[in-house]
Amino acid sequence: MVEKTKLEKSLSPINVWSLALGSIIGWGAFVMPGNLFLQTAGPLGTAIGMIIGAFIMIIIALSYGYMVQKFPVAGGEFAFSFKGFGRNNAFICAWFLGLSYLAIVPLNATALGLIGRYMFPGLLQRGYLYTIAGWEVYLGEVIFTSLALFIFAYTSIKGIKLSGWLQTFMAFALVGSILILIVVGLLHPETNLSNLKPLFAPEVSPINGILSIVAIAPWAYVGFDAIPQAAEEFNFSSKKARGIMIISIIFGALMYIAMNTVTAIVHPWHDFISSKPFWATGTAVEQLMGNTGLIILGIALIAAIVAGIIGFYMAASRLLFSMARAKALPSWFGFIHPKYRTPSNAIKFVLAISLITPWFGRQVLLWVVDMASIGAAIGYFYTTASAFKFLRKEKGHKGLKVFSCIGAILSLGFVILLIVPGMPAYLSFPSRIALIIWIALGAIFYMSVARTYVKLSSKELGNLIINGQEQL
Repeated sequence: MVEKTKLEKSLSPINVWSLALGSIIGWGAFVMPGNLFLQTAGPLGTAIGMIIGAFIMIIIALSYGYMVQKFPVAGGEFAFSFKGFGRNNAFICAWFLGLSYLAIVPLNATALGLIGRYMFPGLLQRGYLYTIAGWEVYLGEVIFTSLALFIFAYTSIKGIKLSGWLQTFMAFALVGSILILIVVGLLHPETNLSNLKPLFAPEVSPINGILSIVAIAPWAYVGFDAIPQAAEEFNFSSKKARGIMIISIIFGALMYIAMNTVTAIVHPWHDFISSKPFWATGTAVEQLMGNTGLIILGIALIAAIVAGIIGFYMAASRLLFSMARAKALPSWFGFIHPKYRTPSNAIKFVLAISLITPWFGRQVLLWVVDMASIGAAIGYFYTTASAFKFLRKEKGHKGLKVFSCIGAILSLGFVILLIVPGMPAYLSFPSRIALIIWIALGAIFYMSVARTYVKLSSKELGNLIINGQEQL
């Protein structure tokens, strides 16, 4: 007898595009211009870095499109790396990718508290608890963040169709709001293009600044790879996935550049950033458009945050579900809700982990998310390398074969930029410690909890990962 665990096929192409874009554009597009982008690379340097990063992601996405068409199953990179390089590499890929997904959910949620601190000062900053790494933790913000996490976990469990349409609404609200802000920013009589000078950050060489932006491309664009996680739930041909990924990356790049430009164009940006405003983008928009601008910015930011939470709830839970189906995680993670046909236990786990993180403060979360680029880059490497391995055995596809090879090399380049001392994007000391701890936990987990996964034959594993079946 054969049993198959099935997810509901209800995602349309527009739902999937919205899922990817909403996952790409989270809190970072609204916070990082003042915190990192401008002081590292300046307006033009950031734009160049983002465009180069998007071009690299598109090269990588070509391999994703090929692999999704070949293996349209939940788990994405986990399945791809298993078919390309076997169980050990598949576990390594999934372990690092899982960290990226699990970290981004609570970080998007805590950004709601960041909005509250600026737009509604004092409203949520009640019940001071303690300070961690310079970040004051308030009970009011913890409760508010936790409530948001509960609400979107509930909608995610209720069904991919509901989440998909909510994601689509949020994506259109996000794009529309950012479009209004950039048009007003460029055409407003009080703004001046001279405010964008110097075009590069004066404290950093242009090349180093651009490379620093390129190095975080895996973090900036992580989200297009959420599409393979949902491949089992497409209600359309998986052949369309490649085009949807490319369009979402292009839109993502434009959104990042637009928000960075809006932040820089209101005042001479270098003096503005040097004054260390609490929230540079919020301050710039408020001075440009007043309360109306803040409302539009608030809509864009809330749409981005909600879309990011929903998107990574989906991506993380489908990855956990796929690993459980392959016996790499306890079977509890592979439970499918009998009514809603969603991996409800996996979603609950993501919720449980996310509920812990607001108590540690946002700065500690940033240390973990610094590693999200490494996790994403490792997923990119395994996907492109697996695609190259399959393409070598097939006739034709010469261009795609070249791009998959280039994609694998570039993915390794991202990892080098982050872990080699002296590189412009070298991880901070706390992030390196967190990375070592995560690697150690993975090794312990693999040798203990994943024992069944290790013992299964390759044929049995393939049946579980690719077909979602096991012999009973």
